[in-house]
Amino acid sequence: MKKRWWAVLALVLVGMVAGSYLLRPIAGPPRDLTLSGDAARGHYLIRLGGCVACHTDAANGGALLAGGAALETDFGSFVAPNITSDPQFGIGGWTLAQFSAAMSDGMGPQGHLYPAFPFENYTLMSDQEIADLYAALLETEPVAAPAASSRIAFPFNIRTAMAGWKALFFSPARFEPEADRSEIYNRGKYLAYGPAHCVACHTPRNALGALDWDRAFAGSPGGTGGRAPAITAPALAAEGYDVETLAQTLRDGFTPGFDILGGTMGEVIADSTSHWTDADLFALASYLLAE
Repeated sequence: MKKRWWAVLALVLVGMVAGSYLLRPIAGPPRDLTLSGDAARGHYLIRLGGCVACHTDAANGGALLAGGAALETDFGSFVAPNITSDPQFGIGGWTLAQFSAAMSDGMGPQGHLYPAFPFENYTLMSDQEIADLYAALLETEPVAAPAASSRIAFPFNIRTAMAGWKALFFSPARFEPEADRSEIYNRGKYLAYGPAHCVACHTPRNALGALDWDRAFAGSPGGTGGRAPAITAPALAAEGYDVETLAQTLRDGFTPGFDILGGTMGEVIADSTSHWTDADLFALASYLLAE
């Protein structure tokens, strides 16, 4: 009998230790929230970060940034929320600290955010960029209507479970350039891993929806991350891309094979990359095609 009680006690202790590990707060370096945001720079970041494509249901005539179409995954249907300046249905009532927590640590006013929102990528952004983006979003036209509700299967609809997911898979940090690489290379890498979050769509995920970082840009076969082709340097070269043609494709959607990109990538080009500066298009293309 004593051995049984000792076994039960051991299991309880193991459970407590595991629970403490999985439910511990996950946060990156503190941000400087005293910075003044520049809305003009922030409006460019809206395009750079793909906010329009995800948070606007253009196919159904939805208002700009008032909530997106459903993203179907193995865990349920996620709908990007209203991020206009409306104080009730958008983020107009958020403080900069709340916005920073969502972007940097995946923690919204309502609790843990799901990685369908790419906070793993936005955490790499600088403090000034967070302030700039916040300033721009507060300038957007308010839309006093909620986005459609997400439909997430049990038990994934329990937000507290996301604490365990973050403990296992999320390491918030700021972007660190490679000292032995050029400024253009580092800018491209920052875009691909950071705000443009190319890596989030073009990388396979495991059974729990976490990115397989060892296979970055190797393509996603479908499922949680959606279907997206490989965009490694060899894969792009095999499709006939060089730096100039890839930058041009990201500008106008026309491929080296005289095709035009449609679907999700077509939306990304129309709502995001076609609005980028030539310098950023060149930087991203240079990084993706670097050996």
